[in-house]
This record gives sequence, C-alpha cells and structure tokens, in this order.
Amino acid sequence: MLHGLLTAGEQLASRAAHALEHHPKHVTALIAALLLGGGGGAFAVASLGPDASALPVRQVVEFVEPLPLQAQSEALDAHTFSVFTSAGVRQTDTIEALLSRLGINDPEAAGFLRQNTEVRALLVAGRTVSAEATDGRNLISLRARWVADDSGNFKRLVVERQNGLFTARIENVPLVPSLRVASGVVRSSLFATADEAGIPDQVTLQLAEIFGGDIDFHRGLRKGDRISVVYEALEADGEPLRPGRVVSAEFVNNGRNLEAMWFQEPGKRGGYFNFRGESLERAFLASPMEFSRVTSGFSMRLHPIHNTWRAHKGTDYGAPTGTPVRTVADGKVEFAGVMGGYGNVVQIAHGKGDTTLYAHLSRIDVRQGGSVERGQRIGAVGSTGWSTGPHLHFEFRENGVHRDPLEVARARAGQGVVLAAAARPDFERASRALRSQLAAAAAVVTQVAVATAR
Repeated sequence: MLHGLLTAGEQLASRAAHALEHHPKHVTALIAALLLGGGGGAFAVASLGPDASALPVRQVVEFVEPLPLQAQSEALDAHTFSVFTSAGVRQTDTIEALLSRLGINDPEAAGFLRQNTEVRALLVAGRTVSAEATDGRNLISLRARWVADDSGNFKRLVVERQNGLFTARIENVPLVPSLRVASGVVRSSLFATADEAGIPDQVTLQLAEIFGGDIDFHRGLRKGDRISVVYEALEADGEPLRPGRVVSAEFVNNGRNLEAMWFQEPGKRGGYFNFRGESLERAFLASPMEFSRVTSGFSMRLHPIHNTWRAHKGTDYGAPTGTPVRTVADGKVEFAGVMGGYGNVVQIAHGKGDTTLYAHLSRIDVRQGGSVERGQRIGAVGSTGWSTGPHLHFEFRENGVHRDPLEVARARAGQGVVLAAAARPDFERASRALRSQLAAAAAVVTQVAVATAR
C-alpha cells in the first residue's frame, strides 16, 4: 500500500517536473490563477511559509544597456510574421486578380494554381477564399469552402507550401449544425420582415411552407404581426456556410398564435407539430411553387383575353418564366402535353377522386403514366396557350368538381405523422426548451418595437 502511494507520488512529481520544464509559462499561469481564484487556496499556500512581513527587504539596482541601433535593426530584420487575408471570388476573376486582392505577389504560387486541376473549384463567383502569406507577400497556404450537395458535408480546398513545394487537395468534411434565433415585426411583406430581422431567404421559404396553409402571405398579413424562429446554421470550420432546417417558429397573425416545431421519433419520419403535439402536415402542399404571388384567385373575374365575366376555376400564380413548378401531393400523371387554351399542361391524379392541373407551362418535366412524389418538380412557369404573361394556372378538382386550392390545402390539415405515446416525454422536453428560446426572441423584438415607438 505504502509502495503504491510512493510510486504514485513519484509519478506525480515527475509529471510536475516535466510540465515545469517544457511549459513554464503555462504552469506559472495556472498557479497564479489558483491563487487568485479563492481565499482558501491562497490561505493554504501562505500558511506553508513564514510571515511575509518578517522577511528581509533588499533593493537591487541593475543598469541595462540598450542595444545599438544597428543590432536592433538586424533583430527586426530577422523577425518574420504571417499575414492573413480573405476575399470573395468575382465573376471575372483570374488567379492573378484574386491573389492581388489577397495581397499576394508570388509568381510561383500563381503558376501552380493555374495548372493544378483541383484548383479549378476555386474560381467560382461568390465563394470566399482565405490565405496566409509571408510578410514578403509569398503564399503559405490558401483555403476555400463550399457546399456541393445535400449530403450534410462541405468541400474544403487546401493549398499549402511544404518544403518549398505546393500541394493541393479537396477534403470532404461534415457540416456542424448550431442553432440561431431571430425575430421580427411585420411592416409590409414576409420577405421584407425577414430581411430586416436577418433571417436567410432559405429559412423564410420554409416558414412560408410551414404556415402557408394557415396564412395568405399576400393578403393576410397585418402590420404589427410578429414572427420568431429558431433555425439551424450549418457551420464549416466555425463559420456559418448555409442555413439548415427551421427547428421551431411562432407566427402571431391578426391575433392568432400559430406555432410549429420539428420533431422526429427514432426510426420514423420527422415532421412539424404544434406545441400540443398535433401534426401540421397536410395531405396537399399549400402552393405548387415555393413562394409566389397570387394574381387571380378562385372567383368570378373579367377574363383578360375574352373581356367577359367568367368564373375563374383555379388560382393563378405570377412568377418569371422558368420558375420551378411542383406537384402538391403524390400521384400519377394522367396527362402531359398541350391542352388547347391551357397550353402546356400536366394533370395528376392523387386518388379518391382528387386531381390537380398545372397550365401554361414553358416546359414539362414528367411523362404521362409516370408516378410523382409530393414536392417533385414537374415543369416550369411559362406563358403558353391563352395567356397574357408568364404565370401558372393551378386547378384542384374533387370528383370532377372544381374546388378552391387554398381552401383544400387548409381543410386537409393534420394528416401527417402521429406521435406515439412513448415519444411524448421526449417531445414535451423538446417543446419546453424551444418555447423558452422563442419567448426570448419575441421579448427582444417587442422591447425594440416599444423603444422605436417612443
């Protein structure tokens, strides 16, 4: 037993000696921190030695002769340092132009970057390039990062000078998710509110998708409505590279509190729920496009070509030619081709007598008889057939009878994932945490709004 204690003590002493020998500054700093950290530690150390007031006091005076100017100049010349810069790639950039903006003047590095095939991924407009260079403006290393697909990874280009030679490689690295919170007050449109609150466009599109069945974002927004959101930021090397999924959100619209949170049981498909655990998923998407402007609803209207009042048996969405069009639900393509005044048309059967029609397309991306999945791209906005400009005409029919697509989307709510009883405790814990985050975000924006009003 004693031998074991002695051995442990010897090992501790040996490690302490090794640490003091190789890391004297770190050890000194650690001891200082311990002494400053609390009275108990300070008292224990002080009690091991004599009273400081009883120690003799001696003054030591030593003259330090300064180095001659020549010696100081030589010492400065011998000192080297690195310069770190970054720049965004422009559409017209060449390797030389990019290096120049990075503050690098290194013909050898420029020649390597021009010839290496891995570096072709560098000159893509919008990407950020960071570089390390010597104080003589020679390249030491260069890095660029980008997301190539939805795999959850990012690409990292690394160019380095080692032993006088340059090497280049592209690494595949996992993105790291972190949570961000944002909140805003509606003054005009959804996107204007999101821009003012610093919410990325990809997150705003998700919010429009989540709440689109309950809110008409073109006509139903009210000044003073509030939105709060918790979303993922996918980071690469500690820097946000792209936004991820909306984790939770709250929308106060015309006095109604609408809420949503993402939850996924192990081994099951995830989905959005309100904080009571009720699914927000609908059998049909609220819109055949991610976000667009409704130019004509399901009602009587003056026909823009025939100049007569007729029932408009669908919904028109104004959007530029080429804007992707998606199917609002799973189904089978009944028709894909030209249909008189409708121009290029896709018609899809969804079962139980439900069909949807997408007209005036500039292109068709599916074939008659093929199967499609909810949200799949089936074509693009155009102006074929009887049309006065690029838009999508969208119809919904139940057993051959035309219905208002927006009303159908709202009526088919709550048909998604159902929470199992065993998952309830985990759901409740997650909802409490997300409620707190949303409440904190809402409180901040409310205080700002009050202060601005004053």
